Amino acid sequence: MFDLLLLVLGLVAVVIILVMIAVWNALVTLNNNAKKGWADIDVLLQKRHDALTKLIDTVSAYMKYEKGVMTQITQLRSQWESIPQGDVQSKINTANQVSAALKNLLAVAENYPDLKADNSFVQLQQTITDLESQIADRREYYNQAATDLNIKIHQFPYNMFAGMMHFKPLPLYQAPEAETSDIKMNFNV
Repeated sequence: MFDLLLLVLGLVAVVIILVMIAVWNALVTLNNNAKKGWADIDVLLQKRHDALTKLIDTVSAYMKYEKGVMTQITQLRSQWESIPQGDVQSKINTANQVSAALKNLLAVAENYPDLKADNSFVQLQQTITDLESQIADRREYYNQAATDLNIKIHQFPYNMFAGMMHFKPLPLYQAPEAETSDIKMNFNV
């Protein structure tokens, strides 16, 4: 009888260990997919910041009176570089602010015909537009990976072990308000 009890307890212990291994492996996989997704976005955002520096240099010769927009982008770029690598939410917030400031810069550039004709400006504008498109694609991948992880963390039996294994939900990378707000048109010009 005692041997049977030990056998049952041993089997229960093995099952619990196998479940924990399966949970651990599933959470690690999902977490690493989300980290990869964020790393891809991070690389593109860094490329965008590098392109912004060149864009600011190009437009500053034309936009002597538009220092506020360029100063804001420069400050946001510095803020971005000072954010610790693991602080995804702060990077998301700053990236969204840069997107809004960039939109303002390109809108202001419309008032400068010579700038719009400048080949360097046109190339940089196209580069940034391409990067924005790639960021949107990667944002979709990251959000799916983060959502998969966040769901799994809250599902049974994963929820029993996720806290003990130090898995935390990841923030989603929402589109900046500037991209989702209604466009205001004025036809009384």
